[in-house]
This record gives sequence, C-alpha cells and structure tokens, in this order.
Amino acid sequence: MTTPVRICFFGDSFVNGTGDDDGLGWVGRLVSRERHGGRDVTAYNLGIRRDTSADIAARWREEARRRLPAGSDARLLFSFGANDCVEEEAGRARVPLEETLVHAQKMLREAATLAPVLMVGPFLPGAARIDRLCPQLQKLCAELQIPYIEMRGFAASCGVLLQEAAASDGAHPNSGGYAALADFIGAASEWRMWLDGELTSAKDAPADR
Repeated sequence: MTTPVRICFFGDSFVNGTGDDDGLGWVGRLVSRERHGGRDVTAYNLGIRRDTSADIAARWREEARRRLPAGSDARLLFSFGANDCVEEEAGRARVPLEETLVHAQKMLREAATLAPVLMVGPFLPGAARIDRLCPQLQKLCAELQIPYIEMRGFAASCGVLLQEAAASDGAHPNSGGYAALADFIGAASEWRMWLDGELTSAKDAPADR
C-alpha cells in the first residue's frame, strides 16, 4: 500500500450514487479500483440528494475538518450544479447561475488552501442551464488553477447512462451508467495527477473578482 490518502467527495445525488442497485456509484467504484491497485485510500462520500451549491457551501468546511486531521495527506473533490439548474415554480432555477458561481468561487478558493482540489463538472443531458453553467465553472477553475473534468459531452453520448436514466427517474443511472462514469473520470489525466499529488491547487489563487 502507498502512503494513506484521505479524500472527501462533496456533492449531490450523482456523487452519492443514487439509483445504483450496487450501492457504489462512480465514487465507490473509483475508490475500489484504487485500493485494489495498491493505494491506501480512505474515502468519505459526502454527496447528499437535492443539495445545491448553497447547501454544500454551508456544510463542507465542518465536514472536512472532522475527517481530515492536521498532517493528513488529504484531497478534496467537488461536483455540484445539477440541482442548482433544476426548475422550480415559474420556471426559475433553484439557484441562479450568478449565485452558483459565487458559492463555487468561495468554496473552491478556501478549499485550495487546505488540500489539492478537483472539480468534476455537473451533467444532465439536455439541460440548457447546465450548458450555460459549465463553461463558467470551467473558466473559474482555470482562474483558480484547479483541475476540472468536463462531463457533459460524455454523459450526452453514453448510451448505457442515458438508457438507465430513462428507465429510472430521468436523471440517475443504475450500475452500468455509474460504472461508465467511473471509467471516464478515472481515465482523465486530471484525476490521476490530482490523486498522485502532481496537481496541487494554488494556495495563492487570484483575488476575488
């Protein structure tokens, strides 16, 4: 085994693995592969159904503090935005795009002072609001020197994910879709370099815009 690494996965139902009959989601599958590959990983899945960026911003700091003691080799992964874009009454999004970006900037900037951060972009095939949000999140991460994995193109073309989501609640896949997500994320250079400690978030990130 390698040096122990503690990872907090913050996000929503897609991080949680909602809909997966195997109970693993993409997070559990990636962690299992890393452990079978000889890496000593302790993972904390902190995905909560229906959580928006505002919800995660309110809880992530304390949850990380309780799980990442001083001196630990820690990683922080964030994936949010899909619930922000969900329409509520009168066609309004649960969280306006501008507010999502404010929450994201504050969270990611502070998290980068604590441990290497990785952002996995939101996805919800056919959601126009997500199509507007993702480029802004990607731009923000570039400014903060935080690696970002873009998910929309893959999710929109992944047959098993789309089929399983359609057979479920229209959004969440089952084990096949989550396995495909794990394959895609795990193959991304950003994932490997971040986990290996080769991509470290800048502690002197640009000042607030």
